[in-house]
Amino acid sequence: MTRVFPAHTYTDAPRAGCYWVDTVSDPGYSAASGPITCDVAVIGGGFTGLSAALHLAQSGADVAVFEAQTPGWGASGRNGGFCCLGGFGAPDGVIARLHGEEARAEARRTEMAAVDTAADLIDRHHLQVDRHSDGETIMGFTEKSLIDFETKAKRLEADLSVTPQIIPQAELAQNGMTGPFHCGMTVPVGFALNPAKYALGLAQAAVAQGARVFARSPVRRIDQGNGFTLHTDHAQITAKRLIVATNGYSSDDLPRWMRARYLPAQSNVLVTRTLTDDEIAAQGWSSHQMAYDERFFLHYFRLMPNKRFLFGMRGGLFSSPAQDARMHRTIRQHFERMFPAWAQVDTPYSWNGLLSVSRDMTPYAGPIPEMPGAFTALSYQGNGVAMATHAGAILADLAQDKTPSRAYPAILRKPPQRFPLGRLRRAWLWPPYALATLTGG
Repeated sequence: MTRVFPAHTYTDAPRAGCYWVDTVSDPGYSAASGPITCDVAVIGGGFTGLSAALHLAQSGADVAVFEAQTPGWGASGRNGGFCCLGGFGAPDGVIARLHGEEARAEARRTEMAAVDTAADLIDRHHLQVDRHSDGETIMGFTEKSLIDFETKAKRLEADLSVTPQIIPQAELAQNGMTGPFHCGMTVPVGFALNPAKYALGLAQAAVAQGARVFARSPVRRIDQGNGFTLHTDHAQITAKRLIVATNGYSSDDLPRWMRARYLPAQSNVLVTRTLTDDEIAAQGWSSHQMAYDERFFLHYFRLMPNKRFLFGMRGGLFSSPAQDARMHRTIRQHFERMFPAWAQVDTPYSWNGLLSVSRDMTPYAGPIPEMPGAFTALSYQGNGVAMATHAGAILADLAQDKTPSRAYPAILRKPPQRFPLGRLRRAWLWPPYALATLTGG
């Protein structure tokens, strides 16, 4: 496999301190062995692949999922659990300039449709995912933030027919949102969840519909002839159609079309011990809203129903045991600076994982042009809970030669361009990360 980050990144080490791992049990899916045939082979057991498998199985297709580790092992089982608007990471002005105003509005409506896709699966299959939060709240630090929020609220109302709630500084405390913030804006779309429970719930629902899920079965080679032949360490799989759903954990040579069309980036998360009521009152953050701020490194946080506090941030360009420890120190510093009353609170859980961004900051879901009968979806810009679920449903339709029944905008159909520098493309992130570090993130 030809991957962008060092080998350490793809081991269990960055995941060792993941809180979500302690909330679920390994379902014990077996490794693939011997000859296997199926209508559709899915590489990758995250939200994209499992959603695709579930929708395919519901349609009566014979589908098999091949996960290199265990379902949800990658970003799907170690993210912040924000099922919210996102996926099209480019600003509205940039999308409108590149693709037109109607395409911009269509993309934003698709983000809302993606949340609905995830919510529908949770409800229909009775998935127990510790759901909470009525939408999400964006936190601003300056007077300009308030002006920007007012403008954004009008646009969201026009695009999505929802009415965001602007929270001025004087009302933050009564909303349980005390901190170094000048204002907030709650968008009534989305909810928080336990991502590991969601991933395993999708896997279990897919199996219940007839899908086969194989763990510890990394695909080493893909051959194409009359259909596809996949090779794992102990199995040879023959499939009519193929879905590649590996996102930030992709390899540049599986298939070679993937080369440099995605850029893995790290996201880091910590979770506190259970907070006491007095500690919550001392800080003044008692809201169970999932929230994020508007800084470059994008801090995202929420008080979970069990009174543990989750805090995450983007950042980290290097991967090794020493770098993991350094990133933990950095995220602790950001956590303590934003919530100083909790500076002495232990954070026994700390981990990192890979998201994927594209060159134009928009996701892709569609055919792999060089491989007729193969499809992929990737690069949700760190907002994959909803958009990956949605993209998986689209791939399921495409793999069956069906017109997608869900929102499928033209931008989502545009194959991603390659990044320059090949395997060294992480260098694209060094200048903005360095600048953000110098200016306080």
